[in-house]
Amino acid sequence: MIVIAHLSDVHLDGDRRAADRTRAVMEYLDGLPHDLDAVLVSGDIADHGVDAEYEEAAKLLRSRHPLVVCPGNHDKRASFRRGLLGEETPSALPVDQVLRGDGFVLAVCDSSVPGAHHGFLEESTLARLDGVLTETPRDTPVLVAFHHPPVALHTPYVDEIRQFGEDRLAALVERHPHLTAFLCGHAHTAAATTFAGRPLLVAPGVVSTLRLPWEGRTGSSEHVHLDEPPAVAFHVLGDDGRLTTHYRVVVTR
Repeated sequence: MIVIAHLSDVHLDGDRRAADRTRAVMEYLDGLPHDLDAVLVSGDIADHGVDAEYEEAAKLLRSRHPLVVCPGNHDKRASFRRGLLGEETPSALPVDQVLRGDGFVLAVCDSSVPGAHHGFLEESTLARLDGVLTETPRDTPVLVAFHHPPVALHTPYVDEIRQFGEDRLAALVERHPHLTAFLCGHAHTAAATTFAGRPLLVAPGVVSTLRLPWEGRTGSSEHVHLDEPPAVAFHVLGDDGRLTTHYRVVVTR
């Protein structure tokens, strides 16, 4: 059994609130009595993309479990690379990463678009993902992660800035049957749907929770719940290859 913890959208901004919520989730994961196979943080690490926010992130996003972090639309690639990957002369290229675990591969793609809030996978990212899938044996499941969901989630505020150009990503699925699922964030709500015939699993937000259209008042511009607790997803790959996701709320002190 493979267990991957998945959190997203911590939006560290120098204030205590975001830091306390992020710390609570990371302490919860580190305090688990069993080892996890991976911890994924799927974007919007910083709120403004400045160096000080990544310095804070480097202190908070530590784990005894294997950890991989990808950028979102609030992140800046150069500052992200410098603060979280330790690059002294960071490039502006997409921050694509691969975590190879025991019996699985987690391919993390950068869906951020510099200077914009919507998502799009650059051709270099798709080519790299295609290479990872090609070189991974067909009997090894590959989970693909990024920040922006590539489909509408019936949340207008987020759907306007989802990932576009998704037909190119869908074409990869046809060539690689061991692509098991897609994991993302951005929506600030726990959600489960499908994309290209595969599960698409959305992590809840740490800093806030999206107010769904039928929860808000007519005409209201309030898009988020700030009083809902942070939460985390656990993606479980069974020995039979079936994927199950559990969501857990984390109590903050």
